[in-house]
Amino acid sequence: MNSDSLYYSLELVAGSGYTLNIEQRAALQTSLVILRKNYKFQRVLYWGKILGLKEDYFIAQGRGEDEMNDKKNLYSFNCMDWFLLPPATDSMIDEVSRAAKGRFTGDPSYVYEHLEIRRQGEGDEAEEEEVVTKVNEESRLAVTVHQIDEEVSVVPRGAFIKSPHGLVQVNRSFGGLSHSEAGKLDNFLHFSKPKNLKKKSILEMGDFESIY
Repeated sequence: MNSDSLYYSLELVAGSGYTLNIEQRAALQTSLVILRKNYKFQRVLYWGKILGLKEDYFIAQGRGEDEMNDKKNLYSFNCMDWFLLPPATDSMIDEVSRAAKGRFTGDPSYVYEHLEIRRQGEGDEAEEEEVVTKVNEESRLAVTVHQIDEEVSVVPRGAFIKSPHGLVQVNRSFGGLSHSEAGKLDNFLHFSKPKNLKKKSILEMGDFESIY
């Protein structure tokens, strides 16, 4: 949710009982403005909260000029001090999938370990090799936020446009969906890079502006 409308947006998602207290809301409204200025983001979104055993992680996402490709994720324990998360790489995703188990501890320096015994060779000459995979919780947090974004981030049709320069940007003329339009599933799209794209569309081939 956009930091500019954070106070009102939080009320809309409080039905499940998980929300922020008054101190956290006040801290976010101040710190996200400072965060936007310090990192020179175009806008800052409050992404959500991931629960941990010792501490909870509050997640913010900064967007640059390109809403699709210029994104940075940050986390905080107190809604005031923010730490930049590393980008999730393929190797990091693989390590986290093998080593990280159970709930988040709330300690970004906590190290998960996974021991795997690999057998090399055949017969009497076969040898066993122990392979230990280690990954810290900060990397797990980065991968978790990345994968949630990839799998479930959705936007209403028309909320973003693609400029002639290929930048995905907020459509400032978009005023929201009508009540009848909001009830149709095909008016919502995944906000992620296309997968298994076989060929370019006519708009892309003509280098025209396309609307998402």
